[in-house]
Parts: sequence; structure tokens; C-alpha cells
Amino acid sequence: MEGDQVEKMVLTKDGRKTAVDKECVGKENKSVESKVYMDYNATTPMAPEVIQTVTEAMHEAWGNPSSSYTAGRKAKEIINEARESLARMVGGRPQDIIFTSGGTEANNLVIHTALRHFRESRVLGQDGPGEDHKRAAGATPHFITSNVEHDSVRLPLEHLVKEHMAEATFVPVSKITGQVEVDDTIAAIRPTTCLVSIMLANNETGVIMPISELSQRIQILNQNRMALGLPRILMHTDAAQMIGKGQVNGQDLGVDYLTIVGHKFYAPRIGALYVRGPGVTSPLHPMLFGGGQERNFRPGTENTPMIAGLGKAAELVNKNCEDYEAHMKEVRDYLEERLEASFGKQRLHFNSQFPGAKRLCNTCNFSIWGPGLQDSEEDVWNGYLSHGAGCQKICTSLRAVAH
Repeated sequence: MEGDQVEKMVLTKDGRKTAVDKECVGKENKSVESKVYMDYNATTPMAPEVIQTVTEAMHEAWGNPSSSYTAGRKAKEIINEARESLARMVGGRPQDIIFTSGGTEANNLVIHTALRHFRESRVLGQDGPGEDHKRAAGATPHFITSNVEHDSVRLPLEHLVKEHMAEATFVPVSKITGQVEVDDTIAAIRPTTCLVSIMLANNETGVIMPISELSQRIQILNQNRMALGLPRILMHTDAAQMIGKGQVNGQDLGVDYLTIVGHKFYAPRIGALYVRGPGVTSPLHPMLFGGGQERNFRPGTENTPMIAGLGKAAELVNKNCEDYEAHMKEVRDYLEERLEASFGKQRLHFNSQFPGAKRLCNTCNFSIWGPGLQDSEEDVWNGYLSHGAGCQKICTSLRAVAH
């Protein structure tokens, strides 16, 4: 009954407070339903500090950031502060940060840029030397990605291939390491390759990809390609799953582009794109045209409250990332210990523990073998695991996680 539902606060294992729903199920059988949310790779709730920042911005910074009056200047100031916080979070400069509606737009913007850059490079370098250059000059641009990327990378590339506007290679992850192997990626490069886009960490297995090593190899190749008059290979990583769970530095990774997704680290559903020297060191071509915001790279009146929330979440990551990582790892390891104790090593298999590969501190991917699971099959496919009279529910994803 609605009147019997109350919310109380309880202490978690690490001393934090968390909300627990309490509901009455009939007069004779009252049970406590405790929902454990385990779908943080899909989305996170906003941090209380972020909610407060967003609310304050709605009240105090409602002006148009392009306007010169007080409310407009206040909004612009908040946006600039958020840009600085994001830049610190990913090891870049404020001018390297372009705000977007989310990860999907950021990923599409990178693909759009690579396609446009290839065409312009082909026109500018028509008289380049070598047979490889002649093949590239009249050919279709080629993209390389993995077979475990988010749909906002996979589907745009499939669409370009279907429309005969591009070619694409989807490099499979190794069955041994769970990673996209550097040698396999390098082997897929062609004279017409214009972009390599590999996620920094996988949302389902948690495996962290060798982006830094791959970028170093591509930089060496680009030096040779320049001498041959071939187009430069641009490097992009979707860092949606890594931010807030480990150190992320675009300079150390050696990438041209890095996708930031707010709702993966307790921020609102908004995103940004790190570009190493946008329009100077790394090309960036807008998909939209309008009022000149974001230096014309992504025009449209800025969503100040959401940007403020994104900046606040970045500030929290800058201050607390090591503590976040240690806490998540402790919880993950505790979960895996309890799973093993409950089901035994013979029935339980951890799918993301690959030799020689690092994984996210918060991600556990496992399979349970044997009979006795049929009763909960329907609940499992609905994203819930129910157990016992206490009706404890675990909310978790079983398939690809979305931005």
C-alpha cells in the first residue's frame, strides 16, 4: 500500500548513508525490499553536490552566455569554470574542451571530422609521391574500430559503409586478453585509413584497452605516411567508462580526441569532446552551423545548468579519483568473494579476469553454470535477480550498456 511505503537511511559497509525502500506486502507477510543498483556502467545518479550546482545555476545563471548583461556574464563565467575543471580531469587545456549534448554526439563529431579531413587532405595532396598515394587519392576513406564499441561508433560507420561513403574494419578483441590487440589493429591499416577509434575501457567486461601503446605506433606510422603523401591517421578513444574510475590523461594516451560522458560519473546527461588543439593540432569540423558558440565547432546556446553540473562532477573526480577507485575495487572484490563462496569455483566463471589485462575497478562480469537457475530466468532477462522471501533485487544490465 502506498501509505505504508517509507524511505529510511542505513549505513553501508564503508560508513556512507544510503536510501532503502521499505514496503508492506500484505497484513501477515511484511517484507523489506532492498534494491541494490548495479548498473553504474549504464548510468549513475547525480551526486548531491552536482544537483545543488545545477539548481543554483538554474536560479542564478539563466542569462544567455553570449550576452553582456550580468546574468549572461554569470552564465559565461560558470561555463568557463566547468571547462577548466574538465580540462584538468583529462590532462588538457580549457581550449581543448568542446561541450556536446552527450557521448553519442561527440563520437559522431569525430567520425564526421575524420571523413571531412580525409577528403580535404586528398584534394590538397593530389600531387604527392608514390603508388600508395595514388591509391589513396582516388579511394574511399577507411576507418578502424573494434567489435565491442558503443553503437554511437559502430552504427555511424555501418551507415557510411552502406552508403558507399567509407570502408570500415571491426577488429575483434582477443579471446586471450579481452583487449583489442595493438598488432591486430596496426595490421588492419591501409593507405586510405583516416581514423582509429577504440574505446578506453569496455562497459561489459571492464577490460582496459592499450590505447597509449596503440597511439605511439600510429604516431610512428604517421611520420612515414607524411613522407609518402598519405593522409594522417587520427586517433580517438571513447573514455566514457574510464572517467571517474581511474586516471585519464589525453596527453599521456596520445590521442587526438577523447569522448567525455557526464552521466557515467555522477553528472547530468551531457557530454564533451577533448580535442588536442582543435582546428590547429587536430582537425575538427562542425556538424552544425549557427550562432558561433564553442568557437563555431559546436554552435547552439549553451545549456548552462547542465554544463555547470558536468564541471562540478569533474571537480569531484579531480579531488577524489583515487578514493573512488579504491572504494569501487573493494566493493567489486567483496562481491566476487561472496559469489565464489555462494556458488563455488566449479559453477562460477569470471568472464573479465584475463591474464595480462587490466580492468575497471567497478566492473564484474560472471557466468553461473548448472541447473537450478530456471526459476529466475524471467527476472534475469528483465534486469533483476530476485531471491528469497526478502525479495531482494539486483538491478543490472545483461547486454550492451548505452550512453
